Amino acid sequence: MYFDFANVFVFFALGFVLSALMLGLGRLVRPRNPEPAKLASYECGELASGSAWINFNIRFYLVALVFVVFDVELAFMYPVMAVFKRWTAEGRGPTALAEILLFVGVLAVGLVYVWAKRDLEWVKGSPAESPTGADWRRAA
Repeated sequence: MYFDFANVFVFFALGFVLSALMLGLGRLVRPRNPEPAKLASYECGELASGSAWINFNIRFYLVALVFVVFDVELAFMYPVMAVFKRWTAEGRGPTALAEILLFVGVLAVGLVYVWAKRDLEWVKGSPAESPTGADWRRAA
């Protein structure tokens, strides 16, 4: 039993030693000649201008979150699809298919919700131009 824990310890130690070795080797080999131009921020070849503390449109975050949700969906579905043929041969295929369809269905409901709230539109109109025609300012 302790041998199994020893394997984990050996892998952690090996990972730590190799990481330290690579960082130390890089420190020994790389040139050291700091200049103001080299210490400046680099962004796409342009000179830095202004403050880094600027407001981004919230739509960047909404689109990124929707992308992450559907990217994670693919990451969860791939292992099931990789063994689906074997599960079908073992008689567990219909159950696995039902579970995957339920999973995709929940995410489809989420997509419909995001679509209905018009969060997938990059340029939104004013609330008065909404499909329902309701003005949120009059309700307050």
